[in-house]
Amino acid sequence: MKIPFSPPYIDKDIENEVLEVLRSGWITTGPKVRALEQELKSIMKAQEVIAVNSWTSGAALVLKWFGIGPGDEVIIPSYTYAATALSVIHCGAIPVMVDSSDDHFNISLEGIKSAISERTKAIIPVDIGGWPVDYFALKNLLETESVKSKFNPKNEKERILGRPLILSDAAHSIGASINGVAVGMLADITVISFHAVKNITTAEGGAVCLNLPDGFNLDHEIRMLRVMTINGQTKDSFNRKESLESGNWQYDIITDGLKINMPDICAAIGLVQLRKYQNELLPERKKVFQKYYDALKSVKTVLLPPKDDNEFVGSAHIFNLRLIDCSEEIRDRIIAQMASVGITANVHFIPLPKMTYFKSLGYSIENHPNAQNHYSSEISLPIYPQLTDEQINWVIDSLLAAIEKHVG
Repeated sequence: MKIPFSPPYIDKDIENEVLEVLRSGWITTGPKVRALEQELKSIMKAQEVIAVNSWTSGAALVLKWFGIGPGDEVIIPSYTYAATALSVIHCGAIPVMVDSSDDHFNISLEGIKSAISERTKAIIPVDIGGWPVDYFALKNLLETESVKSKFNPKNEKERILGRPLILSDAAHSIGASINGVAVGMLADITVISFHAVKNITTAEGGAVCLNLPDGFNLDHEIRMLRVMTINGQTKDSFNRKESLESGNWQYDIITDGLKINMPDICAAIGLVQLRKYQNELLPERKKVFQKYYDALKSVKTVLLPPKDDNEFVGSAHIFNLRLIDCSEEIRDRIIAQMASVGITANVHFIPLPKMTYFKSLGYSIENHPNAQNHYSSEISLPIYPQLTDEQINWVIDSLLAAIEKHVG
């Protein structure tokens, strides 16, 4: 029995939606992208949603829009994928890495507090595995006088906000919430991913979800962010097509934008999934999560991932368990044994300071002991709606057999 780690969810409805785009003659940004944005806006409860071609480009867009550049610092977790840091580096700013919490994968709020300086312009917390960071506690921290007094605004947007921007890396957490408040309303701006292995996929893609506080001219900022996704051009391709057909070909370039728009051919894939997400796809993921949880909760050598409660609700993106007193070598033997019987497990993530590039910039894993401890014992199990009960049971039985052999 072969069980891949995270295949995309593709059904007949998606195939038909993609064929509709192909047959329409319009495959770049157009009506399917707008429809996807509206569906996501409803789920995330955001002020507005702007689709882009990846999480990385969406985050870089937001940092550029906020005016972050050379000399600025952006606080990020050391336990995350490289894109979180690279979006900062591409803007010329400095990623300041903070260790994980003692008891879970997300960034330490105490670590954030210690890392804030006069140069801090943004914080990018990451919802690892779809489990939301405590954004209420983070926002309370940033609203304290000790933090706000350090903030040194350089432009009008920074002056309006009056504190570091909270840019949520919610690549994993579409559908998550805290106290009933959807992830898209917990930070100032939230960026999600539609990469091939995510809960919702457009093959490649992402989206920027706005939740800007009072003081911003929302209509103006939305217009500028959209313009910035298409090289600073005042008309996107679809609107320009309509203008051309009426003889109005003119357009302008009004800012140094990027080229990061999402095409309709990709949006069609995600649009169908979004329509099914809350009532079908997410409940199926949570069913798999619960089966794993119930089967492993009595295993003394296993630390389970956090589970939904009355306050925090996750998205079941990853079932990221940890093994108590387990070395990397033993963890890897368990993954290899599972692979030998056809089950693909994974690891999320290799901490950034262990990577060659980030080590070359001076980051050291010795400064991030919690990230190292979490990483060395973490195993991510397959979790997606297509898994059958037979497959889920095979994953559980195979994992338990491997733990028994290598850990005891």
